Amino acid sequence: MSGVLIDACGWVALVDARLNLDSAMLEVAGSPNYILLNSVNKELHELSKTRGGLLLELLSSRCEMREDVVGMNHTDDMLVDISKTNGWPVLTVDRRLKERLVSVGASYIEVTSGPALRLVGSI
Repeated sequence: MSGVLIDACGWVALVDARLNLDSAMLEVAGSPNYILLNSVNKELHELSKTRGGLLLELLSSRCEMREDVVGMNHTDDMLVDISKTNGWPVLTVDRRLKERLVSVGASYIEVTSGPALRLVGSI
């Protein structure tokens, strides 16, 4: 696996669970490159205006920033498209996004109540 796409709610769940990104990810995905779409970055910065402690500086220092997909307006559409095309799982806890990913044969990584990460789907 070469990449993991970061979704806003997945990042928030990881931070809230107080998981160490690298240690938790090592168990399910090895040492991937973290990919952050501009639209996800914008969502997180908007959220940070009302909620502190999101560790956005850490996230931006660890991620490869990617432009949004041309012709797509919804972040979830972009994440599904990129995940399916590249075979990269999406870090998310969004139920609808997870269902969409599975329906196209893509995978996701979710934060469990353990707290830990779990990979769902095939890579």
